[in-house]
Amino acid sequence: MDLSFGQAIIVYFIRPVLTLVQIVLFVNIILSWLISFNVVNAHNQVVATIWRLTSSLVEPFLSPIRRILPPFGGLDLSPLVLLLVIWFVQDWVLMQLFRAL
Repeated sequence: MDLSFGQAIIVYFIRPVLTLVQIVLFVNIILSWLISFNVVNAHNQVVATIWRLTSSLVEPFLSPIRRILPPFGGLDLSPLVLLLVIWFVQDWVLMQLFRAL
């Protein structure tokens, strides 16, 4: 199967980047829970480094969502919304682009 340039970009670049964002987001969510429930110590250098790294990578995606969607009873739903958007882009938008090219 010969892929056009646009299809190759979708398959080999955009989809893996979105998958990587999902993984980093999951790590950030789980680490935030572990820190909140005092399972891991946030003052530990390794934990703090991982927290800063994952937060700095996902925060640019989450802050626009947080501006629109305020916390719901102290619960931040912006990661869930971001996951839904990523899944929508991966499953529907990219497939429509792939077919169009």
